[in-house]
Amino acid sequence: MTTVTKEPDDSGEGAFLSVRDLHVSFTTEDGVVRAVSGLSFDLERGRTLGIVGESGSGKSVTNLTILGLHNPMFTTIDGEIVLDGQELITARESELEKLRGNKVAMIFQDPLTALSPYYTVGRQIAEPFMKHTGASKKAAWQRAVEMLGKVGIPNPKERAKEYPHQFSGGMRQRAMIAMALVCDPDLLIADEPTTALDVTVQAQILDLLKDLQQEFGSAIIFITHDLGVIADVADDIMVMYAGGAVERGTVHDVLRSPQHPYTWGLLNSMPRLDSDLGAALTPIPGTPPSLLNPPSGCRFHPRCAFQGEVGGARCVDELPLLPPGRGGACHLTAEQKQTIFVEQIKPRLR
Repeated sequence: MTTVTKEPDDSGEGAFLSVRDLHVSFTTEDGVVRAVSGLSFDLERGRTLGIVGESGSGKSVTNLTILGLHNPMFTTIDGEIVLDGQELITARESELEKLRGNKVAMIFQDPLTALSPYYTVGRQIAEPFMKHTGASKKAAWQRAVEMLGKVGIPNPKERAKEYPHQFSGGMRQRAMIAMALVCDPDLLIADEPTTALDVTVQAQILDLLKDLQQEFGSAIIFITHDLGVIADVADDIMVMYAGGAVERGTVHDVLRSPQHPYTWGLLNSMPRLDSDLGAALTPIPGTPPSLLNPPSGCRFHPRCAFQGEVGGARCVDELPLLPPGRGGACHLTAEQKQTIFVEQIKPRLR
């Protein structure tokens, strides 16, 4: 069977989720934090977008903004978020409440804090189903048991009566997935859902998400800092740094031919099974910038080893733009990127 890869674009036409020129800032005692700056992307039904980047890059803020989970007293949002034809930034809170858990749902990173310790797991899964569908308590409970079974929890009738502390970490994460999918949402946001799990359980959860996506046809946004996980679950990748997107493309293109020095750094810092046991990892030098006072020009320039290839002060003075479709937001020419990747980066990845 031939696989046809489709490049993401910036048209927004036909996209189930369309984000355009999104800016999110928070007012704090120290000043204004510009958490997201000029972000644009699209996502179609049935596809998975992997968003990758270090802590503080704006991944989670972007997706909490899609859900409308922000404090309007301290948050300023500009831009456009359209979900299945409905604008979300200007939507009333009552409209957003109807969407959350129904049309769009989120799997949080830590299920132990996301699940209430005071109610049984079954009740917490059944309640959103009753709220959004008007189902009876009996029907909602049956649905909760059914969903626990779908996510691979053994003896779901009995486990539904138990409390979150009686579940293992992997089982709690499965219960969170059951809660997120109970109303068959069209968009599922998974915020680092496997970070705290061992590799065996992590693989099971990733396989589960892929199977459930095929069954429900959901669009998925998968947030992580792990490019290895992204390679396994995503169709497309968006690399974020300091509140903006610096590279995007299909998984195949970004991992095989990355177009931005930050992506090169992420790939270089990954441990490899075929490397020497004593070999040191190659971290990205420096630290992510403060979004209270981000660097001028290219926000990655203080940590970039390739400014000399551009020449002059262009990296310091001029913000590189992310081109439509496939590409990276970098002042290096296409020829320079190719030469640097082939001669300096790729040999380290083998």
